[in-house]
Amino acid sequence: MDSPRFSRRLLSRPVTVLALAAAMAGLLGGAPASGADRAPAPAAAAAVTFSDTFDGPAGAAVDSGKWQIETGDNVNNHERQYYTAGNSNAALDGQGHLVITARRENPGNYQCWYGRCEYTSARLNTAGKFTTTYGHVEARMKVPRGQGMWPAFWMLGNDIGQVGWPASGEIDVMENVGFEPSTVHGTLHGPGYSGSGGIGAGYTLPGGQVFADAFHTFAVDWSPNEVTWSVDGTVYQRRTPADLGGRQWVFDKPFFLILNLAVGGYWPGDPDGSTVFPQQLVVDHVRVTTGDAPSAGGPITGIGGKCVDVAGANSADGTPVQLYDCNGTAAQRWTVGADGTIRALGKCLDVASGGTADGTVVQLWTCNGSAAQRWVANAARDIVNPQANKCLDATGNSSANGTRLQIWTCGGTANQKWTVTR
Repeated sequence: MDSPRFSRRLLSRPVTVLALAAAMAGLLGGAPASGADRAPAPAAAAAVTFSDTFDGPAGAAVDSGKWQIETGDNVNNHERQYYTAGNSNAALDGQGHLVITARRENPGNYQCWYGRCEYTSARLNTAGKFTTTYGHVEARMKVPRGQGMWPAFWMLGNDIGQVGWPASGEIDVMENVGFEPSTVHGTLHGPGYSGSGGIGAGYTLPGGQVFADAFHTFAVDWSPNEVTWSVDGTVYQRRTPADLGGRQWVFDKPFFLILNLAVGGYWPGDPDGSTVFPQQLVVDHVRVTTGDAPSAGGPITGIGGKCVDVAGANSADGTPVQLYDCNGTAAQRWTVGADGTIRALGKCLDVASGGTADGTVVQLWTCNGSAAQRWVANAARDIVNPQANKCLDATGNSSANGTRLQIWTCGGTANQKWTVTR
């Protein structure tokens, strides 16, 4: 069921002139979880574009070259905390972790929307320091516990200062509310689907396990027209423009990262007598990798030692993909991306018309992020289209030049076995 979530708009007291993020909007959204599967591993060409493992002496502040710290309260969600500067509520522990601590205190006589603030905590972002468009975005964290706790790892469109929220877009990688100790949520927000109308789903640990008891890795795999969420490598939802009911997809541009621990608010509710303070969000690492690292690609060989080939080396949409004698040309040089695409001549390997039936041919087509262009090359040497749950197949078990490639129910036969050079 949808959760009653509201926008995290601007903090009332921005920290710096860079605080693009102090105009930020809100986490949130929800829908029933979809079927789980395994998250695709980043391709060999993946490059780390951002990494923080929070190494440093105990008590040190976060790296100011990577993060800025926001200050202030948040009336929009009726959160109860005041976000403080420096290392008061966000500090390294000397063991390779960032610890964001929420306390029931007010040493600075901070003023909040409801009067004298009752709690302090911290919120960090990479605005003005790091942005990414697409890639694998992950954080390994141990969340706090207790009524009223609201930790989150999320992203906002870098153009928020120009277009505002929700036109900027928001990708919530993970958020948890204390009254759901076994569940986290991932959500998209954009124009016409923000706040409680966000598009998302929840993931619940099996067997009554609780997220606060151990570290878990929360991630999204983000590519053109698709965002996929996972917990500890298990995928629990994928979202594409088709999920938006004709509303605008605003996730093909740079976004920056945010980490925070809120206390109270409309969605989690306020702390009560059962809530123990202090509470901590412990972050082991934050990492962004991308499949955009330079790669010359290589051949994909199949039955008879023949190569997967773009007919006539033609890059036009709809060009057949076939078997042919290996010749080292660009028409036979394929790259496997972190987004699940297989590419040659600047276009993607594509199942014609998004078909799922046996015998549907494959072709070259402009990359569009659709499920027809997602492939998994596994250790058994199958190349599988997950949407169809079918294998790349050489028609008629033939190795003749010009044999058209298609998808077919996986049977383990020689005409479905491929060697991918990465």
